[in-house]
Amino acid sequence: MTAPLPDLVLYGRPGCHLCEDARVALDAILADRSARGLPAPTITERSIDGDDALQRRYAFTIPVVALGDAELELATAPSKLRRFLEQTLDGLPG
Repeated sequence: MTAPLPDLVLYGRPGCHLCEDARVALDAILADRSARGLPAPTITERSIDGDDALQRRYAFTIPVVALGDAELELATAPSKLRRFLEQTLDGLPG
């Protein structure tokens, strides 16, 4: 039995077009992973607005993708997102 996957957290804010682009790219990448029988975590979106700690931490680096202890700041390129998931989920070297 394998442990359940942690949620893939997408930190951003409403109206952020880069955050919206990251979500679209993640949806496509995760659908592809799922179709190939690879682990594909659930995406949870978190707004940094209204949370002072998240605002201080991510204000200049959103969109940020986090999976477990691993984070990818300025997660805008599909190739970077795909590589991040391969490294964190599949254990492939960066």
